[in-house]
Amino acid sequence: MAVSVAQIQQYLLENPMTMPAQVAAELSITELEVVTALPAEQLALLPLAEKDNLLASLPEWGNMTTIVTASGSIFEFKGSFPKGKYAHGYYNLITKGEGLHGHLKLDDISAIALISKPFRGTESHSINFFGAKGEVIFKVYLGRDKNRVLLSDQVERFQALKASIKVAA
Repeated sequence: MAVSVAQIQQYLLENPMTMPAQVAAELSITELEVVTALPAEQLALLPLAEKDNLLASLPEWGNMTTIVTASGSIFEFKGSFPKGKYAHGYYNLITKGEGLHGHLKLDDISAIALISKPFRGTESHSINFFGAKGEVIFKVYLGRDKNRVLLSDQVERFQALKASIKVAA
């Protein structure tokens, strides 16, 4: 049975603390379907043509949390998002020494969502990269200081990026 956008929005209204992944599992839909039903103030979809600019700028943002979810397991990396370059069909994350590294298959990215949704009652902002089947490939959450307060310069960058998307739309 197909789930309408209105049904997703009603579920979100009734369960505001529920994360998109939980909503998707509960309604048997993709996380991208849930995300695209978020209220306008919580969501901006980055045009895919801007992914290279975004990835080139992320290393300048400072420490963040990158999350990869696979088969119910969650992997987290706290630190700067690495620089990268294209080679052999991948965007290769370049890390000297320790840190996040890997190979991103960017041709398979179907959407990039900038999401501002509270997490456990706390302000939270993330950049979510989705695959062809509406699944999250990885997420990058803005960093926090030692008191768990979001880093203000990152919030400013994030909000400016969201605003630029909404102006272009």
